[in-house]
Amino acid sequence: MLSPETKATLERTSTASLATMLFKRGLRNQFIQGVQRLGGRRPRMVGPAFTLRYIPAREDLNPIEVFRDPNHPQRRAVEEVPTGHILIMDCRQDASAASAGSILLTRLQVRGCGGVVTDGGLRDADEISDLTIPAFCARPSAPTNLTKHQAVDINVPIGCGGVAVFPGDIAVGDGDGVVIIPAHLAEEIAAEARGMEAYEAWVVEQVKAGASIIGLYPMNEETRARYEAEHPTENKR
Repeated sequence: MLSPETKATLERTSTASLATMLFKRGLRNQFIQGVQRLGGRRPRMVGPAFTLRYIPAREDLNPIEVFRDPNHPQRRAVEEVPTGHILIMDCRQDASAASAGSILLTRLQVRGCGGVVTDGGLRDADEISDLTIPAFCARPSAPTNLTKHQAVDINVPIGCGGVAVFPGDIAVGDGDGVVIIPAHLAEEIAAEARGMEAYEAWVVEQVKAGASIIGLYPMNEETRARYEAEHPTENKR
């Protein structure tokens, strides 16, 4: 579980900054490809991953009646995702059918789910956009998930948008998309982020004031000395 301090730090840190910090550690493939947030500007999404895996649907196994089964994996996932966790769904990057709709996302919102990410579609996009729960998908898609997707596993390692996602990994989402931080790196990344965000905010102010990026971003020794003199208590990059 995330400590309150780490969660608060990640809520202030952009996915762009996080992607750079992961890149510096040799992790180049942590940004979920092809998903965008529904509903416009929202607070940053942060929480541990709770996963749902779909395989291609087989018609004889996926009549509409399967939803009457209380043990259907999709229904169980909605009712079992812990408070504050992010439901991340593996739809094999196939958005030709939905992976959930507004009724299920409303239930997730009421239960305190921290957000939803799918590399498939979401149906009822207008209604989902009016909810407060963060929702990321490849695109809106009206067909029921049974058309293309069969839910088979809950809280197992999955692939979502080309990224390996393990239960408990930390998902961070904003206007750029969703980054997955391996669970064991979350505290370390947050510690670095505290200094990086302060530095980049200072850089933006310098650029707005007319400064060249040469020697500023990345900083040379002269700029570093000036920054550290102005911010003696900040964590340094």
